[in-house]
Amino acid sequence: MNKKGIALFLAVMMLLLSARTAYGAVAWGDRGSDVTRIQQRLRQYGYMDAPADGIFGQATYDAVVWFQRKNGLKADGVVGPATAAALGITLKSGGSAVTAGSGYNDSEVYTLARLVHAEARGEPYVGKVAVAAVVLNRVKSASFPNTISGVVYQAGAFDCVADGQINLTPDSDSLRAARDAMNGWDPTGGCIYYYNPATATSAWIWSREVRLSIGAHSFAV
Repeated sequence: MNKKGIALFLAVMMLLLSARTAYGAVAWGDRGSDVTRIQQRLRQYGYMDAPADGIFGQATYDAVVWFQRKNGLKADGVVGPATAAALGITLKSGGSAVTAGSGYNDSEVYTLARLVHAEARGEPYVGKVAVAAVVLNRVKSASFPNTISGVVYQAGAFDCVADGQINLTPDSDSLRAARDAMNGWDPTGGCIYYYNPATATSAWIWSREVRLSIGAHSFAV
């Protein structure tokens, strides 16, 4: 990453972190009393069956999105001031956000976010996280390189590398999606492939077992 890219990445990250601190937003990966109180209200209102364990994971995210949609709020799965007010609570803190994702550095976050932006911009947010999760699942697989950059830049792996879109500056959603995947959110349940059925030309990719579809992408193993 060049100096301009690093500076831009740090500026975006500082903006996102300051916004979460200033507005007390709570989101995926956070833990603590705010999360417990959110979960208790979601359970009280019938949006969540899972226990109020103080850990913001998949069940809490799904319940928050459901609540937001039902109440005319932005359905992004983040509990900010508006969602908190609708739940009837006041947030005490900004949670315990992990900037780069556990075990990853800022450069890896940025590389993954660029891949997400190039491959999944225009997709629903969960679809962005799913694309990031596929990359991380490949890193864990013995069949692929064991680093994020190795997976992203593996020859022939992603069209966006060949056509140069990998060099586009990732937006805030792509950065957040990369961090959410790094913090453990995998909407795909372990998939290591994805493709767009409307544009895919590889006969081989059609032979893979599709587990689910999100937006325009099918996710497969």
